[in-house]
Amino acid sequence: MPRMLEVSEDVRAEIGDDEADSLLAGAHAPDSYDCTSCRQPGDSLRERTSTVLFVGEETAVLAFAHARCIPSQVVPVDEQQLRGAVASISQGGAATVPEPAIPVQAAPAAPAPQVSPAALVTIPEPINPSPSGRPQPAVLGVTCGIVLCGDTQHAALVIEPTGPVGRPGSSSGEDEFLSLLTEHGFQLVQDVNRAPARPRAGWSVLMAMGQLHAILQPSATGGSAAWWQAHQALQVTPAWRAAAARKSEVIMFAVPAGAVGRQPREDLLRVALDRAAARGVLAAGTLPLAGT
Repeated sequence: MPRMLEVSEDVRAEIGDDEADSLLAGAHAPDSYDCTSCRQPGDSLRERTSTVLFVGEETAVLAFAHARCIPSQVVPVDEQQLRGAVASISQGGAATVPEPAIPVQAAPAAPAPQVSPAALVTIPEPINPSPSGRPQPAVLGVTCGIVLCGDTQHAALVIEPTGPVGRPGSSSGEDEFLSLLTEHGFQLVQDVNRAPARPRAGWSVLMAMGQLHAILQPSATGGSAAWWQAHQALQVTPAWRAAAARKSEVIMFAVPAGAVGRQPREDLLRVALDRAAARGVLAAGTLPLAGT
């Protein structure tokens, strides 16, 4: 019997058309499964189900998730973790991929925001001109922290490039990072206490297995594409994850290079955000949460 499966173009490219068509026709796809995102039971005969392909250097594991939790996609995972999952499945264990072993930043007296490794922007829009005038991919730093807006705690991401971000083909060195984002519906922030509105439809924050994987933006061909993607999935604190899940959304703040920096505590991060807002160099938008 055909399943209510969603197979993205990226997944189809990895597994091949024949296997993708077989899955959609009902072969090799389970009737019931444990969602790889929320870990709750799912039924591919009754509800839209995403195919999620976890890919290591030599191994790949196909998992299933509620489409409402996470879109169909390819997720890079450490090879050793995948091998452990395959061994568990072959021994009759749970057919789930374990969380990648990512070191957690030690917390000082006050909760520390989590800082991801720098990541390459995967869309062609924000680019960083080199001294020679040839465009280079912009490198973004992402900091996770909890920000108080009024009386409500919000999970937040602070995006800060390592240098000026220009438009494709520009060699002027002028930083247009914020203007590129405001064109997509992000707003300049005057008061961090007020939660920002949502940008254009299609933007979201992708979580999988309790870890931060990507920020998605609308794709020109429909659906979503990665705007920022972590080189390694970023493990967030339980408090951050709970705040994101409570409202099913995350506030994304964006600043030009050098406006905030990497702050060791959330109170210092808030001070830096307030200063950026006062200078008129803080843009923000509230993004829905995809996955858990």
